[in-house]
Amino acid sequence: MTELSDSVADFLAQRRIAVAGVSRDGDLPANLIYKKLRDAGYGVFAVNPNADESEGDPCYPDLAAIPDGVDAVVAATPPAGTEDVVRQCAELGVDRVWMHRSFGHGSVSRDAVELCREHGIACIPGSCPMMWVKPVDPAHACMRWVQKVTGGAPRPTA
Repeated sequence: MTELSDSVADFLAQRRIAVAGVSRDGDLPANLIYKKLRDAGYGVFAVNPNADESEGDPCYPDLAAIPDGVDAVVAATPPAGTEDVVRQCAELGVDRVWMHRSFGHGSVSRDAVELCREHGIACIPGSCPMMWVKPVDPAHACMRWVQKVTGGAPRPTA
C-alpha cells in the first residue's frame, strides 16, 4: 500500500483542489468530499455545469472557469463525466486526478485512466479522499483498513 500512500500524500500536498460533481443539494459523495477538504483548510472549488452555488460557495461550470486554476482534481462524477474532467485537466495542465470510488465503479473509468497515462497525469483510480484527510471518521478508517487487508486498494498511475 506504500505506492498508494505516496500518491495520496502527493495529492493532498496540493493546496488548491477542485471537486467535480458537487450537487446543489444533498449529501452526495462529491459534496461530502468538498466539505471535508474545505474544513481541513484546503482551497477547494466546486465544479458542476448546472449549479451556480454549492455548500454556500460559488460553483464553477468547468475547471477553466476557476480563477487562478487548481493543482489537483477529485472527480466524483459518473465515469463518462470523469473522462471529460481528465480532458479538461490535460488542456489546463492539471497533473493530478483522484477518481472517487466507494462501492461499485464510482467515478473510475478505464478510458479516463488511460487518458491520464497518455497525458502524464498522476491518477488515483479509486478509493475516497475521506479515507485519508484528517480527522478520518471511523467508517472511512474501516474502509481504508479493509482495502489494505484485502488488496483492494487502487494502483495509482504516474
